Amino acid sequence: MRLLIVPDKGRSFSSVRPEAEIYLSLARAGHELTLCVDPESAYFSRYKVANIELLELPYGAKLVWKNIQKLKHQIKSKNIEVVYATTSRTIPNAAIACIGTSARMVAYRGTTGGLYPTDISNYLGVMNPRVNGVICVSKAVEEHVKKSARKSIHPFVSAIHKGHDRTWYTEPAADLAEFSSDTTKFNVLCIGSSRPYKGMQYFIDALRYVKDLPRLQVILVGTGFDTPEFQQQLQATGMADRISLPGFRQDVPQIAKACDIMVAPSLREGLPRAVMESLANGTPVISAANPGTMEIVEDNKNGYIVPLADAISIAEKIKFLYHSPDQLQRITNSASDVIDGRLSHQNTVDSYTEYFSRIIAQ
Repeated sequence: MRLLIVPDKGRSFSSVRPEAEIYLSLARAGHELTLCVDPESAYFSRYKVANIELLELPYGAKLVWKNIQKLKHQIKSKNIEVVYATTSRTIPNAAIACIGTSARMVAYRGTTGGLYPTDISNYLGVMNPRVNGVICVSKAVEEHVKKSARKSIHPFVSAIHKGHDRTWYTEPAADLAEFSSDTTKFNVLCIGSSRPYKGMQYFIDALRYVKDLPRLQVILVGTGFDTPEFQQQLQATGMADRISLPGFRQDVPQIAKACDIMVAPSLREGLPRAVMESLANGTPVISAANPGTMEIVEDNKNGYIVPLADAISIAEKIKFLYHSPDQLQRITNSASDVIDGRLSHQNTVDSYTEYFSRIIAQ
């Protein structure tokens, strides 16, 4: 297959790895890849030594005429069969570049939010009439996209989980001393932001009900928690001195490896990378019952599912695992099974290969 990929730049090495490794595996399988990369990409050095032709293309706005011209030249000169773009900035440029060519245009969708018909910007992206198919990160996203995408492309609106590989995670666990803790404590990790749908308000509220657990320590990774509202809520937990706020981190997998459990309180998700990283590192997850995360976390196997927006249920599961080391060990032992199985990186590569072959043969 002759593929032109216009991917995510990647905020950090770990964040871009599940996507970047797909392209490296496709190239190793013998497919002809042209990859548009920003030189500042976290994976740029790895791309350079792979069997991939690189086109340096700094990511700009949703419509950059210079970028559109470069993409169109690549499509025509290399007789590209599939153009695959993965971000809100790259999809519009790639879709317009495909006009007047025979290339199949495939967009990526990783969230269940948005895609309102009244938002004209959506018609530059996933709802663009030049888009022939959409790869969705989860079944929940697939169902969401099909509500807005034109019916003629529904056979090519498909969920492909962005799988992981446990061999990616060989780094040692983070030093808990950095977070004012140690391995004698019961360490709970939560990752998010101040955006309401991330559900952090419910996790923080849950801490009020577990403050009597003397060994409990919390590591709250993310941004936006320095606002007066969040600071007031953190103080109200009665355990502010046991909550570490390290901000944005690029070593989330190592932090997860050091913790006993992770809590994922989001109200909606596509396929949360942090949850995948936690499970890949053998750390079970307590998750709110959003459809995306429920495709990864299996209740009472590699974690527990609690109702959405329910602080008390989160607190009850934390207490249960705190007081039940045997049960914690049981779900810890099976935490990574889903990564070795249906959510493996190799399954993802096989699914991408089948999807691209199918849309080319359309």
